[in-house]
Amino acid sequence: AAVALVPLTPVSLLGRLWSSATGSLRGSVAPGSPPLLIGHGYDIHRLAPLAESGVQPLVIGGVPIAWDPAESELGVVAHSDGDVVTHAVVDAIFGALHLPDIGEFFPDTDPRWQGASSAVFADEANLQLEKHGYAVSNIDITVVAQRPKLQKYKPAMVWNLEKAFGASGRTNVKARTHENVDAVGESRALECHVVVLLKQVS
Repeated sequence: AAVALVPLTPVSLLGRLWSSATGSLRGSVAPGSPPLLIGHGYDIHRLAPLAESGVQPLVIGGVPIAWDPAESELGVVAHSDGDVVTHAVVDAIFGALHLPDIGEFFPDTDPRWQGASSAVFADEANLQLEKHGYAVSNIDITVVAQRPKLQKYKPAMVWNLEKAFGASGRTNVKARTHENVDAVGESRALECHVVVLLKQVS
């Protein structure tokens, strides 16, 4: 049997517009949106010896990472602070709201974001949530890193993220290695996947 095709309207495509006249980002959740929205976020950053030029101290989920003295210290190569967890959470929120990705909001070609704290990005995500009438209901995070081991840092990450995004008691951080496979498994990078659930509040 033939498959029926339904024409896509601009709203159902993305629910966002690019204003070429102003160069500004505009977006909105489609009218009549459901009470719950789901977003997925992802981020990856290269790791390098901290002694190298341009490499920043490693911060994950707002928590500075202290290396074991027996290990060689690695830092993150990034335009801003390189916090893969916070960046992925922000991107997931933007995605759920049908907004442009974090790279369009905060391009790495803009010197204003050089070394910027991820708290700035979290503030923008919260501003967009309020604007569109949603709040974070649940955050599920998976950090993938061969090094460093992150178990002892997870409670502090959860505390930071709950404070930043308001999902108290509903924020989960999981950490796993990459089984020595690829750049992540060889400690040349770390990455993060995030799923967020948003609830309509107005």
